[in-house]
Amino acid sequence: QVQLVESGGGLVQAGGSLTLSCAASGMIFRINVMGWYRQAPGKQRELVATIARGDTTNYADSVKGRFTISRDNANNTVYLQMNSLKPEDTAVYYCNADGLRVTPISAPRDYWGQGTQVTVSS
Repeated sequence: QVQLVESGGGLVQAGGSLTLSCAASGMIFRINVMGWYRQAPGKQRELVATIARGDTTNYADSVKGRFTISRDNANNTVYLQMNSLKPEDTAVYYCNADGLRVTPISAPRDYWGQGTQVTVSS
């Protein structure tokens, strides 16, 4: 059973920083892309940042220059360093593991964490 567990959310003032972590556990052979998405109240879930196994990254325009995504392949962990936070960054942040294989021949699947709340006060 694969699980993704996020941590590091909380309440921070505008201009502050937070670091989110997400650890994937269980039977895992390889994860293709890991990423972070967020969903604010009344809005659809949106991409924040992704990082491929070879460390190619992709960021939403709204977070470029402020957020940094990184991953530890040996420990199936992805991080999101968030600096210069703004009230509009307030959302539930979800970790995603895309193209996860539990064995070398298993079909790749998509997994999500339960989410962690990030609240930025003005």
